[in-house]
Amino acid sequence: MSFALSRTDDTVVVTVEGQLVVTNRQEFKQAVLDAADQGARLVVVDFSHSGYIDSSGLGALVSLSRRLREGGGDLRLVGLNEDLRTLFELTRLDALFPLYATLADALGGR
Repeated sequence: MSFALSRTDDTVVVTVEGQLVVTNRQEFKQAVLDAADQGARLVVVDFSHSGYIDSSGLGALVSLSRRLREGGGDLRLVGLNEDLRTLFELTRLDALFPLYATLADALGGR
């Protein structure tokens, strides 16, 4: 997996390429935590170029969501393929993460 961060004011978009799994989840998590420590309040994770997340990747997302919410922020997900969307719905994580079809929708006019 590789990922790229782009930042505008208090918003960070993390574009994930490849799989978010146990071998890279800590690097991903630390990058988002560093962004939050630098003032990011809205983090949008774009999975348009990713097709798989394992349980450790889901755990990282849950942990990051809690951390951001504690600081008054939010974590949103965008670009989930059919399999990933089904995974979030079956695990009921769609109740924790706002899921958006497009980046523009996730940014909500920012």
